[in-house]
Amino acid sequence: MEKDASAFLGHLAHEMRPRSDQWAGLLVERMRAELPELARHADLAEDALRETADHVGAFLDALEHGRDAAEAQAPPAALELARGFAAAGVPLSTLLRTYRLGHAGLLQLLQEQVTRVTDDQPLANAATLLLIETGFAYVDRSSEQVVAAYQEVRDRRVQRRLMITNEASRRIGTTLDTVRTAEELAEVGTDGFADLATVDLLDSLLRDGEQLRPADAPMLRRVAQRSVLDGCPDSPFATDERHVHAPGSVPAEVLATGRPVLLPVGPADAPSWLVPPDAPRFGFHSVLLLPLYARGATLGLAQFVRHRTPAPFDDDDLLLAQDIAARAALHIDNARRYTHERTTALMLQRSLLPRRPVEQSAVETAARYLPSGSRAGVGGDWYDVIPLSGGRCAIVVGDVVGRGLNAAATMGRLRTAVRAFADIDLMPDELLTHLDDVVIRLQREESREDGEISATCLYAVYDPATRLCSLASAGHVPPAVATSAAEAPRAGTAPAGLPALPIGPPLGLGGLPFETVQWELPENSLLALYTDGLVQSRTRDLDASLTLLEDTLASAARSSAPPDEVCERLLAAMLPESPSDDVALLVARTRALDPGHVATLDLPSDPAAVSGARRFAADTLGSWGLDDLSFTTELIVSELVTNAIRYGKPPVHLRLVLDAALTCEVFDANSTAPHMRRARTFDEGGRGLLLVARFAARWGTRHGREGKTIWAEQALPREAAVSEADAPPHL
Repeated sequence: MEKDASAFLGHLAHEMRPRSDQWAGLLVERMRAELPELARHADLAEDALRETADHVGAFLDALEHGRDAAEAQAPPAALELARGFAAAGVPLSTLLRTYRLGHAGLLQLLQEQVTRVTDDQPLANAATLLLIETGFAYVDRSSEQVVAAYQEVRDRRVQRRLMITNEASRRIGTTLDTVRTAEELAEVGTDGFADLATVDLLDSLLRDGEQLRPADAPMLRRVAQRSVLDGCPDSPFATDERHVHAPGSVPAEVLATGRPVLLPVGPADAPSWLVPPDAPRFGFHSVLLLPLYARGATLGLAQFVRHRTPAPFDDDDLLLAQDIAARAALHIDNARRYTHERTTALMLQRSLLPRRPVEQSAVETAARYLPSGSRAGVGGDWYDVIPLSGGRCAIVVGDVVGRGLNAAATMGRLRTAVRAFADIDLMPDELLTHLDDVVIRLQREESREDGEISATCLYAVYDPATRLCSLASAGHVPPAVATSAAEAPRAGTAPAGLPALPIGPPLGLGGLPFETVQWELPENSLLALYTDGLVQSRTRDLDASLTLLEDTLASAARSSAPPDEVCERLLAAMLPESPSDDVALLVARTRALDPGHVATLDLPSDPAAVSGARRFAADTLGSWGLDDLSFTTELIVSELVTNAIRYGKPPVHLRLVLDAALTCEVFDANSTAPHMRRARTFDEGGRGLLLVARFAARWGTRHGREGKTIWAEQALPREAAVSEADAPPHL
């Protein structure tokens, strides 16, 4: 019976062969009805018809010649169709279902022919069983080959997806620049994936960090776009152009809902937000719109468009684009946050630094602050120029360890503390000791996750009357000195270059001493104070940087360049590129006070010397043309000299200094400082300092190694001040 059934099916297959194309059409129509998702791939319809006809022919051939269906080979058209389905992103389950439907339909058609041709029921049953057995063997064998062809293409697609994902990971987020990160996303998007990629960010987010509200129709700014066509003629917006999507449009819905969209479009119905106005049709057929969403905030919108690539986007492409857009959104948000924090820290840093040169006549200064160009962020470098009593001036440079807002805020607190300590005229080493205590107190008050608060500081005081510069360093690099004098330096004069300076520990360690050194600086000397960012370089070692610093400063001193030009020369020579660390630079050109504007008198420890001090003050002011200040100056001198003789220790010195103000200074060897108190009605003393404070613009105490100096300043009369400003202040 089996032999008869085989012969019967062979004869039947031979008769049915002329109708194979007709049957293929019927099977394709049935598959389309059962699988409506195939309608989305109309470009594969012709291939499907040819593939089905080949399958019908191959199966009929196996029946006709009695070949083993388990050894049958799938038609080449079937393999090509499987590869086309894989390339189009049709799921494998859909492909296998088409096979089941097609072969089941073919078996049904053949079974109908069996019952039509013969009335022999046993033969019909045997033929049907053999037909089913052969059909399943053919389906198993051909489906294995088709699945292998499909998987081969699928594996290449997965590999390509992994390659694109890896490329996105490697190429997106290489900098902390928002625009550059968006450009990298557009570049990756058009590298074998899309024909046009655009990135729009919220304009409010770029300007002030404001995030999108659900009811908004946000203003977008096109920050990046890239096309396979030169000049992006297929884009309706130019780079950096602002635009708003109409409510209800697909981009507006994507921004509002945060859900990506795969949008098929036709050349005739492409939306206005996609097609450039008055432009030729570019053949747009598929668009991916993806929200850029990171850390709970909507940042903008990315679009990927195909018009030259024939294959439309599929669900796998949508998943790939979502992955790339999510990575890019995180990098864009990192760049945005970094930019915002850096800008805030830089604004804070600059607001805490001196905005204009301080009015003083001891030194002519110029300063520069350069933030680092690295990702580390703004540091805590600072500089300051502080006028002191007696025409002296303090110049300071410091560096707080760390980056960002904390370092900038700590810098502001330390700068304020230095100014407060400078106002009480502390010696440089004593000032650094008190500043060290401030840093230790800050360490105790604050819990810092990024480590202990620490800083370095260089504090110098220059006296134009004696041309002495007193310096102390707390872990800070030494200053550079250059003079224009041709003669050999005298003993005690600061040598040119980088003078030896004992460097104490950084601020914040506590319990370790600092040391003050004194140098005499010739007039018009250049003194450069800087932070280590000026001499640190990736291309030079430290010794070479210091040598270059010395040479550049010496050249500027010989040419008598003003401090502002000296700063520019130093920065141009030392930092040809963006610095890797913050740089603070302060250049001071020293001045010397006219010896005729300084009058000194040594006084015996005798109350009778007070009258001589008063006469000396009156005569000196007369020679300076300041007779209008004679009465108040004699009163101040009388009180200060009386206190020094009565409560102090010899020797006692009186010094009058005429500079921007008139300063009276009385020195004695006792370190105990007087203080004001409220005198009762019948008290004989206690009113002297009240009178001094009443008639002086400022007064205070300056402690030295061997005693103290009480000083009082008076403003010059307007006429004297004008003439003093017009005349050369120093000889």
